[in-house]
Amino acid sequence: MRLGLLLPHIGTVNPTELAVRAEDLGYGSVWLGELWGSDSTIQLTAIAGETENIEIGTAILNVFSRSPAVLAMTAATLERVSDGRFTLGLGTSTPKAIEDLHGMPFDRPVRRSHETIELVKQFLGGGDERVDYDGELFETKDFPPLDADVEVYHAALGPANRRVVARLADGWIPHNIPFPHLEEAFEYVAEHATKAGRDPDDITVAPYIPSAVSDDAAEAHDAIRGHIAYYVGSGKGYQRAVAQMFPEEADAVADAWRGGDRKGAAAAVTDEMVAALGVSGTPEQARDRLRDVIENPAIDRPLITIPNQTAEKLAEQTIEALSPSHL
Repeated sequence: MRLGLLLPHIGTVNPTELAVRAEDLGYGSVWLGELWGSDSTIQLTAIAGETENIEIGTAILNVFSRSPAVLAMTAATLERVSDGRFTLGLGTSTPKAIEDLHGMPFDRPVRRSHETIELVKQFLGGGDERVDYDGELFETKDFPPLDADVEVYHAALGPANRRVVARLADGWIPHNIPFPHLEEAFEYVAEHATKAGRDPDDITVAPYIPSAVSDDAAEAHDAIRGHIAYYVGSGKGYQRAVAQMFPEEADAVADAWRGGDRKGAAAAVTDEMVAALGVSGTPEQARDRLRDVIENPAIDRPLITIPNQTAEKLAEQTIEALSPSHL
């Protein structure tokens, strides 16, 4: 079991220093997301130069703001500077991020994911045959492949996007699919992988594991409530994922959040939702819960994910308490 850590944005802590510490604590990989304020690929380059063995990855880069060619060049470069330790994690992001930040229409996200991943993998391939691609959204002509061995993961939630994983991706990064439903959700991926002539066992399942540890268990649980409320309120895809197990509760959370009542949205996240969607509590409680979660047969590569709104002390305690050296 390769336990990874999605590096949180906490206080003034340098992500590179945090990655070095994660390597010392035995984490198998560190990952960086990207929304606004910092370019994750530049930061990962710095991390690659200061670490030795820990794997690095993007979780996630969106498929709108960089072209497939830029994503492929970025992946090939990070693969070189890390001596083969890089994984490219992609996803659609949300209409809020794509339209309101990048100024682009959130148009045909599933098709864009399909063509982006397909084209990136062709660009990253080897051999003498030059890349020609004629898709619905992208058309490229006459460029040589980069001969870079990089796995491409996709953060998919809905059925159509999970079919993209099944047909093309090396790994799947699910988020906010309740842990008890994760095995069933992957069965859909496996079914369509088989139809596409692929072995489902070749697809790595690397779910986010929202985690918070504190000596005050209630503080840790509340951090997970806030995390769930943010995602359910901010994206309908996340809401639908949570609603697989908690339909009425997900609606209540989303309604409160979109109505401007952030505290009410967090309060609407029930104890059952916290248990099904995250790992939290005192150090010993959280470690026991994490052990239970990663025993799920659908999970290959769990990624500890710390809510960004947590206090610096809680984040640091979580990283320490749930590290492989303490499990």
